Amino acid sequence: MTEVHKEKRRFTRVELALPVEVHQGGSVWHQKLIDISVTGVATDQPDVWDAQYNEPFTLIIKLDDDQSLELHAYLQHVEADRLGFSVEHVDAENIEPLREVLEAHMDITTLEEELNQLRD
Repeated sequence: MTEVHKEKRRFTRVELALPVEVHQGGSVWHQKLIDISVTGVATDQPDVWDAQYNEPFTLIIKLDDDQSLELHAYLQHVEADRLGFSVEHVDAENIEPLREVLEAHMDITTLEEELNQLRD
């Protein structure tokens, strides 16, 4: 089930339960996506979590159509078995898959407004 949250955040979060691999250095954690926005991702926290909090992560979200979405992020918070990441970079080959994921679950006008905020 997909839910959309606006809350007090600048960008709409879309709840999606997809597999995500969290990479840092030579470590890989297999997790579950909780929600995603144009600037952030939340995942569940693995049982063994020995990451370097101040180092960047690569998140590879496994999409339903055998494709993946790769995001570069930093860990912002750990709370209640939940990890919150701030997306620092979306390269050209991943911006369209990100748009498609969000577009399928939120109002297109809102999405365009949020993407335009990133460009400003």
